[in-house]
Amino acid sequence: MAVIAAVVLGIIVGFAAPGVAVELKPLGTGFVNLIKMMISPIIFCTIVLGVGSVRKAAKVGAVGGLALGYFMVMSTVALAIGLVVGNLLEPGAGLHITDAAREAGEKQASGASESTVDFLLGVIPKTLVSAFTEGEVLQTLLVALLAGFALQAMGKSGEPVLRGIGHIQRLVFRILAMIMWVAPVGAFGAIAAVVGETGMDALKSLAVIMIGFYLTCAVFVFIVLGALLRVVAGVSIIALLKYLGREFLLILSTSSSESALPRLIAKMEHLGVSKPVVGITVPTGYSFNLDGTAIYLTMASLFVAEAMGDPLSLGEQISLLVFMIIASKGAAGVTGAGLATLAGGLQSHRPELVDGVGLIVGIDRFMSEARALTNFAGNAVATLLVGTWTKEVDKARVTEVLAGRVPFDEKTLVDDHAPAPAPSPEAEADGEGDAPGRREPAKV
Repeated sequence: MAVIAAVVLGIIVGFAAPGVAVELKPLGTGFVNLIKMMISPIIFCTIVLGVGSVRKAAKVGAVGGLALGYFMVMSTVALAIGLVVGNLLEPGAGLHITDAAREAGEKQASGASESTVDFLLGVIPKTLVSAFTEGEVLQTLLVALLAGFALQAMGKSGEPVLRGIGHIQRLVFRILAMIMWVAPVGAFGAIAAVVGETGMDALKSLAVIMIGFYLTCAVFVFIVLGALLRVVAGVSIIALLKYLGREFLLILSTSSSESALPRLIAKMEHLGVSKPVVGITVPTGYSFNLDGTAIYLTMASLFVAEAMGDPLSLGEQISLLVFMIIASKGAAGVTGAGLATLAGGLQSHRPELVDGVGLIVGIDRFMSEARALTNFAGNAVATLLVGTWTKEVDKARVTEVLAGRVPFDEKTLVDDHAPAPAPSPEAEADGEGDAPGRREPAKV
């Protein structure tokens, strides 16, 4: 409620005193930076606990492979939907580019491209701890997986280390809960600055692509993801989104899905999905499951080409967008990543269209809201689906949590007493009575 009030107040200040509102931008930036500070330790603890406590390395590989396969399929579906809607709307027709927009496009394109080799080498950190100090999600993921597999191989001698990391995880989540108290301040500063910078004039001529993009994202989430979630897991998309309501509000106010990543990990575990599935699917999804970004890149490319009076042929659309969806993997979580990826893709395929990126700069912040919300919803659904496919979900608990009978602990963000998913028949045969990452403490 405090965040909602802060957002409304920020909009009022943005219209009433634009000059003052723009100066409030550091409040929003500071809050997002506080959240980002916690992402690496949370991902590290979650993945090490998840992987390290699974007896069979093959189970981790199965979860990761299934998740990546699902991500690629859904990215393709999102691209296809964006292509269809973009071609139907022809959103950029009739617009004329200005010199200011042309300069903005050139600025975004400079240094935006990154080769596949650079991306792959960038996953390897300089040192074992640099992934934490530099805040690189994929680097942290690699280090955590290596540590998890090493602890797995150590067997019983690695259990004290796992217990220690479990205590560190509680500490990290408690710090995060403290940071969340300043969420209204961050939301107020972020929204006030955006409204103060753009006002209403910048939105009028670009309303078609904004409304079209928001509607496309809604169709993707409620119809495509909703149908998949109902068929596979038997869960209502409305109930899941309602359960994640606070996280969506946080994303809406900060325009960054990363700000809700730590809470998504905590909430999906509370929902009844096992630690290994949450620990692998959520962080990986933040880099590889960018459904909202895929739709954005498709529609924005068509918009720019139409606005420049040089529409893309179907073959050009497909080749350009396949390139973009690969390039976007390395830009996940970076502020303005969607815009930079769009500019970089146009620069490498159709350099004459780069100037048109400036047309989108004015509304990119508003479009990034829908991008982030769609990406977040896609990752929440993916976690539940992968958990269902791998039989790592306590379905009875999912029903209880979504019905509101087992509330989430907002004070600690850690659920010490959550029942674990029932072990699979294979696990029982191997003597794995304890569910992954949910071992009962020894009785003294």
